[in-house]
Amino acid sequence: MAENMGNNEEQIDVVTAAQTEDVTDKKCPNCGATVVYDPETLAMSCPFCGYSRQLPKPEDNGQDVEELDFSSAKNRESLDWGKAKKSLVCKNCGAETIMDSADTAQCCPYCGSTQVMPVDDDDSVVAPGGVVPFEITKEKAAQLFKGWMKGKLFAPNEAKKSCEAKNFNGVYLPYWTYDSQTTSPYEIKLGFNSKDKDGNTVTTYRTYRGIYERFIDDETVYASKKTTNRFIKQASVFDFSKLRKYSPEFIAGFLAERYTVGLDEGWDIAKDQIKAKLNSEISSMEKKKHNADSVSKLTFNTAYSKVTYKYVLAPIWIANFKFKEKIYNIVVNGQTGQIKGEAPVSPAKVAIAIAIAIAVLIILYLLFNN
Repeated sequence: MAENMGNNEEQIDVVTAAQTEDVTDKKCPNCGATVVYDPETLAMSCPFCGYSRQLPKPEDNGQDVEELDFSSAKNRESLDWGKAKKSLVCKNCGAETIMDSADTAQCCPYCGSTQVMPVDDDDSVVAPGGVVPFEITKEKAAQLFKGWMKGKLFAPNEAKKSCEAKNFNGVYLPYWTYDSQTTSPYEIKLGFNSKDKDGNTVTTYRTYRGIYERFIDDETVYASKKTTNRFIKQASVFDFSKLRKYSPEFIAGFLAERYTVGLDEGWDIAKDQIKAKLNSEISSMEKKKHNADSVSKLTFNTAYSKVTYKYVLAPIWIANFKFKEKIYNIVVNGQTGQIKGEAPVSPAKVAIAIAIAIAVLIILYLLFNN
């Protein structure tokens, strides 16, 4: 695919530590305890004395999250997270998380291993530009988990009654989002079916050419290679229209996974996703336009211009529960409450279901033959 990245000039404000000093003060002014972000009230709250401080609400649902020019990203990235941070790496699964320097983590939120250790600071790690805040509290996530377990048809009754997810960890996942104007010259071969005199189907092919222009808005790429928990991707469908401009307050009390897919690699992934999207759209458009029966072949090249990006964080809850010495993983979307995971299966219930299915088939067979 041809690439033509526009050199779009923008004024970018780099957040500095001095600018964020006020918002990163996490001490309660009443009792001196640590205040954390509360997803239920969308405020900074003290769990001891009840002090609460509202965060400013955007008027335009995320439009203040700045799009950064891709072509000049190398020397215009903001590296300041607004508060002293430290990174931890899990020796078991390799996942890296970022947290406040004063906080401690005793286990990995992804695999539960206690083999976590600090890593050297890397000043080249880009700070996020936007955050999808938690809307689901830890208590709500636990309730959703119980309801989810009760709905599992083949789960043992004992597991449904006793299940309790332990150690719910709130984690912000890293994402790149890309915007771009695309221009795609294409050639498409369409098939048109007809019947010959013997009633056989005959397909005639015709070739058409054109140019397809499309603005791609927020093409999203999950910026992690090290997360092996398959349920994370399944539960990670977010409404990025609710994106808020990054503030250290939003991640107070939570972990943030460190991205392991860089900006350029993320853009390569995004282009593959965009190519698949354009392929589907052009095929559907031309097929409908010419009332064709099939698409035999489509070739196109895409030029990209005015490419911008955002580095954003999105929330999930990760937990696990134990049943008969086996650990089961659970993931709850921190924005929507969508839950994915694995549940124990009762062999007895499965056997009964199979027996019932076989009995029904036998009855239907006998009725059909009679």
